[in-house]
Amino acid sequence: MDQFIIDAIDKGGYLGIFLLMMLENVVPPVPSEVIMGVGGVLVSRGSMDFWPLLLIGTLGTTAGNYFWYWLGDKWGFARLEPFVDRWGRWLTVDWKHIVAAQLFFVKHGHWVVFFLRFSPFLRTIISLPAGLSHMPKGKFLAFTFAGSLIWNALLIKGGEWLGRYLQESQDMLAWIIIGLVGLAVIGYVWRVLTWHGRDPDRKRDE
Repeated sequence: MDQFIIDAIDKGGYLGIFLLMMLENVVPPVPSEVIMGVGGVLVSRGSMDFWPLLLIGTLGTTAGNYFWYWLGDKWGFARLEPFVDRWGRWLTVDWKHIVAAQLFFVKHGHWVVFFLRFSPFLRTIISLPAGLSHMPKGKFLAFTFAGSLIWNALLIKGGEWLGRYLQESQDMLAWIIIGLVGLAVIGYVWRVLTWHGRDPDRKRDE
C-alpha cells in the first residue's frame, strides 16, 4: 500500500504534486503531511529534487487557499452561508466555525494568515475570513505563500530524513504512511457522520 501511494505520487510528478496540494486545501481528506512527506521520501530516493518540489507544492497550497479566499471575497456572508449549510458536511466545515474564525481574524489581524499555516486544523479555514474581510489580495497571497513555504520545507525534510532512516526498514515506513492516510480518512468519515446542519429556526435566530 505504501509503495502504491509513493508510486502514484512519483508518476504524477511535480504537476501531480501541485494538483494534490491544491485539492488538499479544497477537498478533504488527504493531508499535506502525507503528500509532502512522501515527496520528501522521493527526494531521498533521488526521484525528485528538493527545491522544485518545495516551490511547486507551495504554489499548489497557495492556489487551494486562494479558492476559499476568493469565495469569501466575492460571495460575502449572505451567499456563503447557504452554501456552507448545504455542503458543510462534505467539506467538514460548520458555519459557526467560520464565524469564530472571522472573529479571531478580526481580533488578531492579517498576520494570522501567515502563522496559522503551521496549524493542521485552522490553516485552510482562515482563508475564508480573510476573504470575507477583503484582506488585500497581494498581502494574502504573500502571507499564505511564505507560511506554506516554511511548513512544506519542514514536511519535505521530515520525509527525506524518514526515507533515509528507514531505508532498510520498509515495513515500518509502510505502516507510517498507511497510518497517516488511515487517520485522515477516519477523521473525515467521523466528521461526515457526526455533522449536524442547522435547523431553519436556528438559522433565523442567528
